[in-house]
Amino acid sequence: MSGLGRKASVISELEDLAQKHGLQPGSDWEQFGEEWRQLFLKNAGHIAAGPNSNSMESMHRKANKFFSFKIILDDLLGSPDWSHAGAVLGDAERDYLCQIFHRLKGWPDAVEGLHALKKQVIIAALSNGNLRQLIDTSKYAGLPWDMIFSAEFFNTYKPNPKAYTEAVRHLALPAESCGMVSAHIGDLRAAAGTGMKTIYVRRPNEDAFRSGEDDEVKSKAGGGEVDYVVDSLVQLADVLVTSDKGDAKK
Repeated sequence: MSGLGRKASVISELEDLAQKHGLQPGSDWEQFGEEWRQLFLKNAGHIAAGPNSNSMESMHRKANKFFSFKIILDDLLGSPDWSHAGAVLGDAERDYLCQIFHRLKGWPDAVEGLHALKKQVIIAALSNGNLRQLIDTSKYAGLPWDMIFSAEFFNTYKPNPKAYTEAVRHLALPAESCGMVSAHIGDLRAAAGTGMKTIYVRRPNEDAFRSGEDDEVKSKAGGGEVDYVVDSLVQLADVLVTSDKGDAKK
């Protein structure tokens, strides 16, 4: 869901909570948010690579309603680097933090861009988040999807190919008529493997699959690996008009 500014939203709320509880002003909450996200991605990767139904059922059972964020958060707050925060954040504060993922803010171009895309193509979210999280976040940010797919529908996580092929199947479209739009190159590489078109949206500091040493993501026309590279969803809508593409899936 490249319409959402996950990282910025999480860091903002962490900073607000830290100030409220008098935590060290010098704490690196950007680093905390990144560690939390990386631990979740690691868990998701294990499930995506493993036996689908049993792994998903097991993780849901452990994670309860917080879809593993709570378990990961508890572990992180118990680590040496973050025990000072863990000492003052009780269950209520931790539960509140986990609900951040139900109220993520959209990127400034998201609403305008999605409405422009919606006039031309089917726009559907495909995310590893659970359905209630995706509904809450989309309503909070005003994102006008035609459809929301949670990978939990398919008993797996991205980047398992099943997540992409099943979403495409439910839209009754061939993969080559669908475009995966993402700010994460790993997501696009997996989608490309199923035959989908790929559109990379540049989002500052958002791509968890890239490091500062990685080469810039480029389009195939520029010698890269994705079909298109854009700076916003508004620009993508303009690209679709110009290229006169057929049905595409967000």
